[in-house]
Amino acid sequence: MDPGRIDMMLREERIVGLDGPVGIDAPYEPGSFVWFHRDLPVEVPVPFDIGIVHQDDDILVVDKPHFLATIPRGQHIVQTALVRLRQELGIPTLSPAHRLDRVTAGLLMFVVRPELRGAYQTLFRDRLVRKEYEAVARHDPDLELPVTVESRIMKERGVITAQEVPGEVNARTRVELIEARDGVGRYRLAPETGRTHQLRLHMSGLGVPILGDDFYPVLTEKPLGDFTAPLQLLAKVLEFTDPVSGLPRRFESRLRLAAWESPGEWLNPGAAAVGVG
Repeated sequence: MDPGRIDMMLREERIVGLDGPVGIDAPYEPGSFVWFHRDLPVEVPVPFDIGIVHQDDDILVVDKPHFLATIPRGQHIVQTALVRLRQELGIPTLSPAHRLDRVTAGLLMFVVRPELRGAYQTLFRDRLVRKEYEAVARHDPDLELPVTVESRIMKERGVITAQEVPGEVNARTRVELIEARDGVGRYRLAPETGRTHQLRLHMSGLGVPILGDDFYPVLTEKPLGDFTAPLQLLAKVLEFTDPVSGLPRRFESRLRLAAWESPGEWLNPGAAAVGVG
């Protein structure tokens, strides 16, 4: 942090110690602790609403739009599903039961009461939730489906993309074609594992990368404020046995992928404005 910025924060009493604000002339005390809130990055507002699919005293299930991160991280703090929902619904105790990639739209579940957080997060950790995704990609009539894709996926820290490498299988995805028209297919993806970018890598490996994918098969730079042509991947279904009530639960996204609604626009260069309807 710039020394001038530190001086300003001291004058504004934004740096505090155990006894309160630290003065700009306060002597250094070895072994002492101070606290401050870092400056928030300038964020471009994500211009899409979060749809409420289900809400009760225990959980909240929403339809997250494309381009909205799940939790604060890096350059995304306020423009995240967690922060926006806490503010919009007035539930400061809200916490995510799992995560969904920023560029993926669809079902995202939050826990309302802190004492239940572990029970619901454990469901996802132990893969006791059946997940179903929907994707739109080019249709290849020669591709034999359904198929279960198996590979080993690794992601290095600090590297934005993951890769498939030789070795023991750690990623499995069931891929089915729901229907096809005008050169594109609507696919059902059922992951048996949860590796980073697994669905995107497996579709790309089949020769039908998901439309709007800026990572696979070729990494393409895209400004954070560019909300056009989003990844055509939707978290469609969440199904599980509720750990509190013991009852079966099933939630289905109300969103639709734009590339399926207007296939011609997505197959042509310069296509696509927003991602879901």
